[in-house]
Amino acid sequence: MIKHEYNIIGVMSGTSLDGIDLVYAKFCLDETWSFEIVHAQTVEYHSYWYDTLKELVNKSIKELKEIDTNYTEYLANVIKNFVTKYQIKNIDAICSHGHTALHQPENKLTYQIGNKPVLAQLLKEIVVCDFRVQDVELGGQGAPLVPIGDELLFSEFDFCLNLGGFANISMNFKGIRIAYDICPVNIVLNHFVGKLGLNYDDEGKIASKGNISVDLLNQLNALDFYKATYPKSLGLEWVNTNIFPLIDTVELEIQDILKTFVEHIAIQIASEINKKNTSTVLITGGGVYNVYLIDRIKVHSIQKLIVPKKEIIEFKEALIFGFLGLQKLRNEVNCLRSVTGAIKDHSSGKIFLP
Repeated sequence: MIKHEYNIIGVMSGTSLDGIDLVYAKFCLDETWSFEIVHAQTVEYHSYWYDTLKELVNKSIKELKEIDTNYTEYLANVIKNFVTKYQIKNIDAICSHGHTALHQPENKLTYQIGNKPVLAQLLKEIVVCDFRVQDVELGGQGAPLVPIGDELLFSEFDFCLNLGGFANISMNFKGIRIAYDICPVNIVLNHFVGKLGLNYDDEGKIASKGNISVDLLNQLNALDFYKATYPKSLGLEWVNTNIFPLIDTVELEIQDILKTFVEHIAIQIASEINKKNTSTVLITGGGVYNVYLIDRIKVHSIQKLIVPKKEIIEFKEALIFGFLGLQKLRNEVNCLRSVTGAIKDHSSGKIFLP
């Protein structure tokens, strides 16, 4: 399927459990790649799927396979509804990340549900999915995968910073693209604000009213992960092992935990983006709407932070997974060894025919 224009549906579900992001985008190749997001929508998870996905790391492989089957059917219905709602007729492929159930690259294990071949049959379209497994088999972290899109679609920025369940960053360093996870973000903040019966801390207002625990902040900043060099990536398992037990050892009000963790996030992010002089930082992901968090990053950072229009903030990852699928169809490199640590650059993902 080698041509110069593609109509692609990109689908992304992140660890912060905000919902399923879908974009219908047109990609054009004229010396360089350009794109246009035609339609975009986030489908929020209802309580059953929110609760189920939150507990995936505690499930057995047998349980995960059963959930995988059900989630794939659910995902197919979500995509069908998106196609119907916007009366989308011309589709070259549907490219989906799925939802991460397990991510333990050190054990050669990564598992994203919703990537079963039946997805193509249910949708009656070409499906490209399961982008992480091959990279882990090649000795890589299987993450982050978005940087190839940063390189080819957003090259005008020195840094591309995404604030989702985790903060991850991508940049061109001495002629090569590198990227890595920085620290947890919404996966921790939403967990603790959930104890107040809320899904998220609106604009960071609760955190802004708290007090910083210097002792907890120092312990968080001292975690070994922050001393490790790239490539490196994070998963919920790491948070369950390193973050939640540490916070649970201190007796703090929720607003104090939130304020302390926001400060931790801001310090860790600033320490990475301050490594370059006078740079532009594109910030996307749901964490952009946490006004207090952005303010704290600005306090610690020396760089120019750029918040793009809403559709890029919310749908950049879905857009890029659509682009990764397009590259797989063209048999082009979409996964960089400089980013993941794999033994070679490669064209990752599986193509399923209807």
